[in-house]
Amino acid sequence: MKSVAIVFRHAPFGSTSGREGLDVAMLSASFEQQVSLIFTDEAVLHLLSGQTPEQAGAKDYLSALKALPLYDIDTVLVCSESMQQLGLNASELSIDAEVASADMITQTLQAVDEVLVF
Repeated sequence: MKSVAIVFRHAPFGSTSGREGLDVAMLSASFEQQVSLIFTDEAVLHLLSGQTPEQAGAKDYLSALKALPLYDIDTVLVCSESMQQLGLNASELSIDAEVASADMITQTLQAVDEVLVF
């Protein structure tokens, strides 16, 4: 089984990279690839609860994050340093995700067959 890590680096609104990354993740998982998601930098904002993308003129793709378990996407890592820089804590996240150190993220990236960055 091929393993893929998808790294999200950009804020949820203002570009389509987050939606595209999520689409690729779900498509890859549906073809029986092992998918890991990694949220760093401003991308951790994708995971905050209570967002209303419609108010920003965007489609609500963030609610699809709740469907990750249906696609057997179990590894969701959030950069602890990014969380700290943005003043966030794990209780503010809308889905179950593991707050991970830079070393843990590096280990995950080294263990997969392919890395895609969005």
